[in-house]
Amino acid sequence: MAGPLDLITMGRIGVDIYPLQTGVPLPRVETFGKFLGGSPTNVAVAAARLGRSAAVISRTGADPFGVYCHDALREFGVDDRWVSEVPAYPTPVTFCEVFPPDHFPLYFYRLPTAPDLVIRTEELDLAAIASSRVFWATGTGLCQEPSRSATLAALAARPRGGGAVTVFDLDWRPMFWPDGAPEAARPHYEAALAHATVAVGNVDECAAATGEREPLACAEALLAAGVDLAVVKRGGDGVLALHRDGTAAEVPAHPVDVVNGLGAGDAFGGALVHGLLAGWPPGRTMRYANAAGALVAGRLACSSAMPYPSEVETLLAARGGPDGGAGVAR
Repeated sequence: MAGPLDLITMGRIGVDIYPLQTGVPLPRVETFGKFLGGSPTNVAVAAARLGRSAAVISRTGADPFGVYCHDALREFGVDDRWVSEVPAYPTPVTFCEVFPPDHFPLYFYRLPTAPDLVIRTEELDLAAIASSRVFWATGTGLCQEPSRSATLAALAARPRGGGAVTVFDLDWRPMFWPDGAPEAARPHYEAALAHATVAVGNVDECAAATGEREPLACAEALLAAGVDLAVVKRGGDGVLALHRDGTAAEVPAHPVDVVNGLGAGDAFGGALVHGLLAGWPPGRTMRYANAAGALVAGRLACSSAMPYPSEVETLLAARGGPDGGAGVAR
């Protein structure tokens, strides 16, 4: 791909093994599907589906699942040049159970550690990171070294101003942290937020990062930490976006028959990137992102379920056009 990329994401990659039967616990599931997984990877896929050039910085094992991740990225039109192998560790595998509408337990197989947590600073293409129009990093990348230092170095390489967008996805997953305590993680989150222009997370993630749980207080705390735009996802209550200039947008949730809610947030993220790149105002961006999330919540998979522009636009049209209400963000 010539020239700066629209989006580079950094962090988790792996294989999602999802049951093809809903409402069945894992011990009784007989059939499974294999899908590309990892939140920042899914965000890149979602943005690519919407016509954006995207790449992922991550690592896999030197194994068949690692080969699958590369193949899947290419099939989705995502640049895999910065996805390298770590022979010492297997490519992560994640299982889930599917109990609609709101119970989707996840089981991560990432021990003794995951290849995406041994991304090293000296391996980063900091010039490419600095030049991409949007860079997306996650809280999980901070949970241990050397990924923590690499994530912070990548964020620090980003220019402030000039239209560059740096998104920090709070992505709080306590099982990945040594003691699972948000208080211990919070200083690392603060260091990351100091370099970001956009922060995005659900209420639980915002509480872990800031200590606040009320959505407006969460958004204000994230602005105080240094970002220009705070996006607080509230599940069935919709989404709140607050900009440093005082612009605010509250968008209600879109009614959807949930099949698997696990990919909705990643679809929201890819569509958020799309709206930011398009220069849309917060209200329109949040409506578009919520519509994308709603579509994926009504589907089983994550990466392969990411919507195309025509699908998002059709859903928005059913709700009165791009300035109508739509969406779900989990």
